[in-house]
Amino acid sequence: MPITNQQVTEHAFLRQMYADSYYPDHVVDQGRAILLRLCERMEAEQPSDLEALYALTHAATEEFNLLEAEFEQAGSEIETVAREVIAEDFWFVASAYGFTGADVEELIATRDW
Repeated sequence: MPITNQQVTEHAFLRQMYADSYYPDHVVDQGRAILLRLCERMEAEQPSDLEALYALTHAATEEFNLLEAEFEQAGSEIETVAREVIAEDFWFVASAYGFTGADVEELIATRDW
């Protein structure tokens, strides 16, 4: 399902991670794919409240938890800079779909990183 939200289609997800050679592009690509799948789910399921939003973001966060092993195998990790970049993009997604009052920490509450 193609994403129709123009803010999302024009957004460069995980841009700072792509700009830093510490993060392998092929692994960052997987993170970007997680965020795009989250956007697809937002459009398909159209969460009506924060509880429904957080259910979707927690599922995407769990995918990032699994991705940590990929970063480690590539000699990298989800550390402070990556945590901030990922959290900012989760907040961007929430905001782009009208949830400007979402709590960024709650969006990624299930994180292991």
